[in-house]
Amino acid sequence: MNFDGLDAGMGEYSPSLHGTLDAGLEPSMDPHLNPTLLQAVELDPEGLAVPVPEPVHLMEGMFSELHSVVSEVGIPVTATHFDVQEEMLWMGNHRGHVTSFFGPTMGRYSSFQVHSTDDIRHIQSLETGVLFLSKCNLKCFTRGGLVMFDYPMDEGADMHSLLMTDNNTLLMGGLQNYVVEMDLNTVQETQKFTVEVPGVAIMRQTSRFFFCGHTSGKVTLRDLRSFKMEHEFDAFSGSLSDFDVHGNLLAACGFSSRGLNGLACDRFLMVYDLRMMRAVTPLQVHVDPLFLRFIPTYTSRLAIISQTGQCQFCEPTGLANVADIFHVNTVGQLLMSFDVSSSKQALAFGDSGGCVHLWSDAPEVSFNDYSRETDFALPCLVDTLPQLDWNHDLLPLSLIPTPLTSTEPLLSDWPTALVTPSPRRAPPVDPEILRTMKTVGFIGYAANPRTRPRNQVPYKIKDVELEYDNYNQVPESPIGRDEEKVTLDLFFLTFTMLVWTLFAGLEPHIPNAYCNCMIQVLYFLEPIRCLVQNHLCQKEFCLACELGFLFHMLDLSRGDPCQASNFLRAFRTIPEASALGLILADSDEQTGKARLGRLIQSWNRFILTQLHQETQEQEGPQAYRGASSSSLGSSGESAIGKLFGCEVENSSLCRCGKETVRSSLTLLFTMHYPEQNSQEKTVKEYDFAEILKKSICLEQSTQAWCENCEKYQPTVQTRNIRCLPDVLVINCEVNSAKEAEFWKVQAEYAFSKAMQKEAMEPTKPKEPPPLPNEWCLDGEEICSMEGFTFDTRAEDLRHVWIPLTMKMSISKSQGLEISSWPEGEELSASEEAEGAALYDLVVTVPHILDARTGGNLVAHIKVGETYHQRKEGVTHQQWYLFNDFLIEPIDKTEAAQFDVSWKVPAILYYAKRNYHSKYDLRIKNPIDASVLLTEASLARKQRKSHATFIPLMVSEMPQAGDLVGLDAEFVTLNQEEAELRSDGTKSTIKPSQMSVARITCVRGQGPNEGVPFIDDYISTQEQVVDYLTQYSGIKPGDLDAKISSKHLTTLKSTYLKLRFLIDTGVRFVGHGLQKDFRVINLLVLKDQVIDTVYLFHLPRKRMISLRFLAWYFLDLNIQGETHDSIEDARTALQLYRKYLELSRGGSSDEVRKVLKGLYEKGRQLDWKVPDSDAGDGQGSPKSSAVFPSVMGL
Repeated sequence: MNFDGLDAGMGEYSPSLHGTLDAGLEPSMDPHLNPTLLQAVELDPEGLAVPVPEPVHLMEGMFSELHSVVSEVGIPVTATHFDVQEEMLWMGNHRGHVTSFFGPTMGRYSSFQVHSTDDIRHIQSLETGVLFLSKCNLKCFTRGGLVMFDYPMDEGADMHSLLMTDNNTLLMGGLQNYVVEMDLNTVQETQKFTVEVPGVAIMRQTSRFFFCGHTSGKVTLRDLRSFKMEHEFDAFSGSLSDFDVHGNLLAACGFSSRGLNGLACDRFLMVYDLRMMRAVTPLQVHVDPLFLRFIPTYTSRLAIISQTGQCQFCEPTGLANVADIFHVNTVGQLLMSFDVSSSKQALAFGDSGGCVHLWSDAPEVSFNDYSRETDFALPCLVDTLPQLDWNHDLLPLSLIPTPLTSTEPLLSDWPTALVTPSPRRAPPVDPEILRTMKTVGFIGYAANPRTRPRNQVPYKIKDVELEYDNYNQVPESPIGRDEEKVTLDLFFLTFTMLVWTLFAGLEPHIPNAYCNCMIQVLYFLEPIRCLVQNHLCQKEFCLACELGFLFHMLDLSRGDPCQASNFLRAFRTIPEASALGLILADSDEQTGKARLGRLIQSWNRFILTQLHQETQEQEGPQAYRGASSSSLGSSGESAIGKLFGCEVENSSLCRCGKETVRSSLTLLFTMHYPEQNSQEKTVKEYDFAEILKKSICLEQSTQAWCENCEKYQPTVQTRNIRCLPDVLVINCEVNSAKEAEFWKVQAEYAFSKAMQKEAMEPTKPKEPPPLPNEWCLDGEEICSMEGFTFDTRAEDLRHVWIPLTMKMSISKSQGLEISSWPEGEELSASEEAEGAALYDLVVTVPHILDARTGGNLVAHIKVGETYHQRKEGVTHQQWYLFNDFLIEPIDKTEAAQFDVSWKVPAILYYAKRNYHSKYDLRIKNPIDASVLLTEASLARKQRKSHATFIPLMVSEMPQAGDLVGLDAEFVTLNQEEAELRSDGTKSTIKPSQMSVARITCVRGQGPNEGVPFIDDYISTQEQVVDYLTQYSGIKPGDLDAKISSKHLTTLKSTYLKLRFLIDTGVRFVGHGLQKDFRVINLLVLKDQVIDTVYLFHLPRKRMISLRFLAWYFLDLNIQGETHDSIEDARTALQLYRKYLELSRGGSSDEVRKVLKGLYEKGRQLDWKVPDSDAGDGQGSPKSSAVFPSVMGL
């Protein structure tokens, strides 16, 4: 809004206007303030005006003053606004302070500071808060005064108005050459529209146009979508002060140019007809208009307001009547702001003296037609006592505090001797355990001598304390090391105790880890394992690529569990997965609300379809950034389609005789069970092969469109298959009690048959062979035995309905034929010639029911000869149970048993016998040196001058054995969930979920040693709950491509760089690398990791921070305010060099002596690095020469 033509006195405010209200009021009161204005106003001690309720007599239909209230005396009110959600009136003043008043009585509701210096120019209420616009800032507060967001404008912005275009989008305009569109959900700028200078001061909106008022006197009409100018009205020659739109009329007031005399207020209102886009007869008024608003009640009245407080009402197409002029008693002050309530019953005026005037045309005024209830602060209840119901038996009488009148001590005041903490010492280790113990690293293993009851340890505090000193609380060990102790490592207890094989389990604490069992299923299908490890594409979130990375880790693991965090992260970004409901909320996983059986079947269908699409997509170039293309998945035919695909012919026959045939490719089949006749009390007996055939060759009646009849008609739809897949995938669809009962009854029928057969043909029990190779841990002598089987008796076939082997064939005469087949027998030559094939059961995925937790999904997998041949060099087949990281061998009948009361079938995989022979199972690593080449940053603001690393040259490509310093920083995606037990210990329910945010690699040798060649910030699409800035150095905005100035990349891009370095055979040097690689989701062989946290560590002692090691050995003061990964990686390299010097310069005893000195110094300083300027003699050993002669190297 332009105020150039207003009274010159408005530009400056007299200092007398800002005085405080003393007890006398008269000396400090503004001389322009009429004392009669304050007759109905009571001033509180803070100088705030509180209206004294008085009876107000209003004439119905005539506007008159209802209340006036002073907010801050002498501070101009620059903005007023009626809340559109609640019965509240908002005002903002020249000093950036806002106040709200409730209802027509103008009771003060809230008051707070929005901006420290700038005035409030526009106020807009929302459902959840209130927007306040100042010159260069937009803030949103709750109605109580809490900040919701603070959005700064670009430098040089001079904002004047805002306009809500919908519930979540607004436009902001001002005296600059652009208008900003902003999304309130993300609090980010979405578009910036260019406008002509001097900008847009006022904005209105109808269903057809945006209306923009310019200080040049023009009003432009702009398109609602593109914001392009459609029409223009040149309203005034000087400037525009206000305009409003209603229906088909636009009315504007402003200033006309008077040559050398400047601007003069024009008493003619310009009125435009928006139907014909032309001006109609101007409306002459009797006041100098500054504000105008349409007040449509019975007619389209206009309210015209002057700066001196005169108000006139008239029709826009009629004549103004002098009798319709009213006067706002501003006591000589100038009106600065004006607003009309949404109900059109109330007007609000703000003047330059800090006063707000409320006018109304009805005594019982409401600001909105439908207002929600306003929340008020609860009254203080400190001095009140609750009322007690003496008739209530369980009411605690302690609700009423009883004063202490006696001088006797209370029973709770225990003497000091009884409350002094006395720590309980650990008991000594049984000598028999120490005698028989074997050590691996710093962990000792011994058999339980069983001299004490299980889980019971007697404590003899007095006897034990005599055997301990202050430093060594463990008795001497016979194995020759003073600090050695018998421990059970937590990692070993958690995983190694549960994993009885060399298979790698998958950790279950990650969100959506319900699919762990199916990941293991895909891994043990050799063609799938080879396919995804040969696949590499440029998509950021490709499930085939992520599965390849995960399967590579499972290949390298020797019994250690892995986690599918990167795969599940990519899985959460796939829109189809979310649309199918496959992304579980944390609440659903914790409360067990998810129906896991149905969920895993949907996941099974989704993953096969997704892999089929991703591995057959033609990209150019095919491989990642120029790497050689893979042998699998490079052609248009997907290996997934070749493995699981089955060509299906769907026929639709209308009753008019019209038949439509369509062909398609299906990757799996769903079981369909026969409908139970209501008259039949018992379920008929069916063979599984019979039900499977009817499910594959499905015939059903349904309503479908017939082109011949040109309407929906009952049609018979029939499905037939033209070929047999190599792997038959079946979703069991046991999702209700009815289907579970069907499985139960059919299993009982099958069990009865087996018992009758056994009674007729008794068999001799077989002797069990020795235990299998895979059942043992590394290094144990028992692992030299080969595989085993269990003896199967009829009793073991209880709850078994599905066959272990089926014969399938397709003939032209009879179509698909399926029958059960004895497991150990082969087909005859004639049967093979006819195209018959044997299918062996290789996978079953059941849902284990648990009403309390929702149950769990497990997998029974028949691990084939190819895997054992590759890993163990033996020919062997064996069934295993995969339950996250619990893996153990099972009998084949257990895989086929389904007691539906607790174990419900979900997915079955049948594989064609010897199907591997036609697939190329070779793996060619698709990751080459091109991944280390220079790449563009995702950040828009990143410049070359900001680069913190120098990429490797071709001549610097790493070789096996080269050193690479590595450090990573992380942010938190989900906080840890824990609970406190009654004994005060903490129990972790769900660990925190971390995400890598920055990865740095520095050169470990050569002329550029210590120079980074990778310093990538990882962009994330997931919400970060804690940036851990104090420990990571990552700040909000560093990972946002729109505003970050860092070298921002995708996680996949950086992951490939590290994978190439690992595959090359480099050795990584760092501090705490085990956690770094775990969060990055990489598996690195132990001989490729040099971790300084273990180099400078004595057994049974605490781990030492990198900062303390750098100060002690290198005299470096690092990590002062925050962490920097480049600095940490360089420091780790220097510490490794120092360790090599210690090892070469002295014996192991001398190195041990140095480490003991390190721990002694740490205890003295409480492991805190002293200040560099401290003069207390606490310098580092390197600077003060306290090392032995070894350290002088």
